[in-house]
Amino acid sequence: MSKINATDLHSKVMNFHNKVLNPAKNTLGPQVPETAFSDRMTTAIRQVAKAQEEASISSKNFELGIENDLSKVMMKQQISSLGFQLTLNVRNKVLSSYKDIMNMPV
Repeated sequence: MSKINATDLHSKVMNFHNKVLNPAKNTLGPQVPETAFSDRMTTAIRQVAKAQEEASISSKNFELGIENDLSKVMMKQQISSLGFQLTLNVRNKVLSSYKDIMNMPV
């Protein structure tokens, strides 16, 4: 069995990228802007924090009698809860992946 060095592997990956992915991008067009993972996570966490804040304000306003629509308050609380659960699950998956990578033999 022959060994593949890093340069050969990189050239094969880039060759695949040029043959398959670039034509697909040209066909589909610029549908999704390419942003860094950390930027996407920061944006998502801010959105979850905003949803939690809105749910808290809505709940407080209902208790004070300012808000009369209970269904609106409950919806905001559910959106906040789902966002938090999703964030927690993503964090757990990222940590699990990190542990798997760290335990890989080199």
